[in-house]
Amino acid sequence: MGDKEIGSFPTTPRTGSAAPTPPISAPPSQLHSPSLTRSPLLSTDDHIQPASKTPKSSTPRIRTPRFITPLGSPIRRALKLTRFDPHDAWLPITESRNGNAYYAAFHTLCSGIGIQALVLPVAFTFLGWSWGIITLTVAFIWQLYTLYLLVHLHESPETGMRYSRYLQLCNATFGEKLAKRFALFPILYLSAGTCITLIIIGAQSCRLFFNTVCGGTCSAQPPTNAEWYLIFTSAAVLLSQLPNLNSIAGVSLVGAITAIAYCTLIWVISVVEGRMPGVSYNPVKGRTEVIRIFDILNALGIIAFAFRGHNLILEIQATMPSDEKHPSRVPMWKGVKIAYTLVAMCLFPLAIAGYWAYGQMIPVDGGMLTALFAFHGQDTSQFLLGLTSLCVIISSLSSFQIYGMPAFDDMESLYVKKKKEPSPWWLRLIFRALFGYLCFFAAVAIPFLASFAGLIGGITLPVTLAYPCFMWVKVKKPKVYGPNWWLNWSLGLFGMALSGLLIAASLFVIIDNGVEFSFFNPA
Repeated sequence: MGDKEIGSFPTTPRTGSAAPTPPISAPPSQLHSPSLTRSPLLSTDDHIQPASKTPKSSTPRIRTPRFITPLGSPIRRALKLTRFDPHDAWLPITESRNGNAYYAAFHTLCSGIGIQALVLPVAFTFLGWSWGIITLTVAFIWQLYTLYLLVHLHESPETGMRYSRYLQLCNATFGEKLAKRFALFPILYLSAGTCITLIIIGAQSCRLFFNTVCGGTCSAQPPTNAEWYLIFTSAAVLLSQLPNLNSIAGVSLVGAITAIAYCTLIWVISVVEGRMPGVSYNPVKGRTEVIRIFDILNALGIIAFAFRGHNLILEIQATMPSDEKHPSRVPMWKGVKIAYTLVAMCLFPLAIAGYWAYGQMIPVDGGMLTALFAFHGQDTSQFLLGLTSLCVIISSLSSFQIYGMPAFDDMESLYVKKKKEPSPWWLRLIFRALFGYLCFFAAVAIPFLASFAGLIGGITLPVTLAYPCFMWVKVKKPKVYGPNWWLNWSLGLFGMALSGLLIAASLFVIIDNGVEFSFFNPA
């Protein structure tokens, strides 16, 4: 904003044939309106100037009301104005701002719990009972704290700006160069990479569902693995035609319900069927002490990978109205608390019951879902097995929509910036189909992507656990050397160091154990 901000104007219009029509201004307290002049997608020069319906000689000016006070700054002497940015009203994330705490809970739960939680017992095989539970608890509290920071960083009381995208907040805090260098790739992976993984898991679950329902009674030829990938992707692309983030609230609700359902079904069935014969709870030990240390670090990466969705928190909050008296952080934090209470009720029983039932026998690939069909496929009700697979399919389809939304937003912003108009429906259809089938191509090309849970957890860990702490210190400026300052600096630096160690350890484990790189050969 800087030199481009509009100040107060005189009551009577000034004449001048050469004076251009000014942009419409509004006080920063109107936080429900788009105000993203520092958006990484939209530069200040891209603002659309409203067409003047009056002669230039009588251009109306807006006088700053004396009774308006900026958000959180009642003693401010000068009132700064924030421009309306029409771009925001045309992009999928911020097109609709009528969300509420329940919508936030649906979206947060759908994005916060997923198939990655099923490999948590694998981490316990290296950490053991005590350290496994302690580590999972600490990680849960840590990521809940950084969620709190992000929710309160969404709105800036000083400028009246709403940071509606994670990368936008990084740009405003660290600068565009540093944000692109350190945050762009993890954020892109958490969007596109998660969608690729969802296609892989969803397609495999489709095959499991078909085999469970049909068994040996169907005479129809089952689709090939690549065809299952295509079927799932086509369903996801069809569902992605819903226009904006608020419009998929019902989809997120269904996804959240089915995610809770399959997590609960899997651990309950495993407990009811009892422990496997000869189960062992002794932590797996590598051939050397170095290998053992790297295995433990890789296990920490698996736990970090289980907590995702932080890259979507600001986007979800952007769907809510906000003003001086009713800031969006209040309903958003309420929705987050509801969602993560349910997340905890799924993750902890899943990890503990899964490790209790299978111990060291838990499969590395697929975790609890693979174990359920491998060990109990013959002695468990086919109805329950089929229902579990169906819930995984529906949840994966729903999660694809919310994780794909930032990519849809980025693609449409290219058109909006250039044409200064919203994307037509046919172009929106092309963008979303293009994204979906590019993810399909990547899933078929690298179907082993889901095997890199520890490595992915290490790469994306800063987005979840470190960057929010640094952004809080930079934006909120807590008292230097005070408790809040020390807490956030310590967590941020520890998170960055842990990320580097996890990446190195995961690469070592992958090289040491070996991974079958079956390119263009989906399993």
